[in-house]
Amino acid sequence: MWKTFIFLMSSLVIVAIAVAGAGIYVFWEFGRGLPEYRQLVSYEPPVMTRVHAGDGRLIAEYAREKRVFVPIKAMPKLVIQAFLSAEDQNFFVHPGVDPVGVARAIVANIRNVLADRRLEGASTITQQVAKNFLLTNEVSLRRKVKEAILAVRIERALTKERILELYLNEIYLGLGSYGVATAALNYFNKSLDQLTVAEAAYLAALPKAPNNYNPFRNHDAALARRNWVIGRMLEDRAIKPEVAAAAQRAPLVVHTRAETEFAHADFFAEEVRRRLAERYGEDELYTGGLSVRTTLEPGLQLIADRALRDGLEAYDRRHGWRGPIAKLDGTDDWLTRLANVKMPDGITDWHLAEVLSVDRGGADIGVDDGRPGRIPMAELKWARPWYKEQHVGPPPHSPGDMLS
Repeated sequence: MWKTFIFLMSSLVIVAIAVAGAGIYVFWEFGRGLPEYRQLVSYEPPVMTRVHAGDGRLIAEYAREKRVFVPIKAMPKLVIQAFLSAEDQNFFVHPGVDPVGVARAIVANIRNVLADRRLEGASTITQQVAKNFLLTNEVSLRRKVKEAILAVRIERALTKERILELYLNEIYLGLGSYGVATAALNYFNKSLDQLTVAEAAYLAALPKAPNNYNPFRNHDAALARRNWVIGRMLEDRAIKPEVAAAAQRAPLVVHTRAETEFAHADFFAEEVRRRLAERYGEDELYTGGLSVRTTLEPGLQLIADRALRDGLEAYDRRHGWRGPIAKLDGTDDWLTRLANVKMPDGITDWHLAEVLSVDRGGADIGVDDGRPGRIPMAELKWARPWYKEQHVGPPPHSPGDMLS
């Protein structure tokens, strides 16, 4: 009996030494030459530059990655909790790698294999920071080991709050959204503090696969994933049962960012962009998060645009009519034929139209938005034929002189 006990204890000691030795070898082998993780202490994510009109309205945004940086202290607890419940429930207690999460993922994946379902990952938020900032997206055991080693090192160098701040501002969430603040604008046209439980849960559903949960292409999958996140939030006691039930019943409705927030002045904005690039350089322009206030008055800009366009149209009419954009044949309906005609450059509020019939009083037309229309002869008298060297012919006497 005593000999058996000694044998078992000796075996356990040998196994423990072997495991420890294997662990030391893994850390030595894979820990060499890893990227410098301390750079994350002072890292600043690339942020878009925004150009504003004189009244504060937005004119343009310039960025390689459209991102609005929000300090972790300014982020609502609801948003933070949604991501913790979805991605890393034990974030504030694990040392970078979550053994409980790994064990849970192993058990879940055994069931997933038997049910022929997609396998689950067990990466913590810290591991995702290590991958996104310091490693590649290579799918391999070697990369996972490096990711785990870096995660442990990052946890020793950075606070949990700083790690969360980097993660929530860096992560890609679809629709050109880098970081949660930009995603809130692009999906719901809201700031972070205006999000509902259901909306915050939907954003937290996106990190794993934004394209798979696109609300326009995969609405049902997106809704199911959102409700799963709400269930995790309930499990973590971040929300009450009645709140969770109401959030899961809420429809998934996306309100994309309103274009009316922008004051349109494309040529003016381009000149501002060139001057900023000359003064601060391309990197600062596209990643430095500059906030630029210009002298532009949007109301006067609209008047100037309209005056210029009216002047160009009047000039164009004085020099005659150069003929149709295209001549259409075929048995298809006119709307289908028009859909195949390329719109000329520089067109804004104009429409393409096909002449359907001509009589002495005018021409009946079909417009590319599906509406029928008519051009009376009074609106055709300007259309004298254009000749070379800016010469024009005589005024038309009937619609048939220039239309068929």
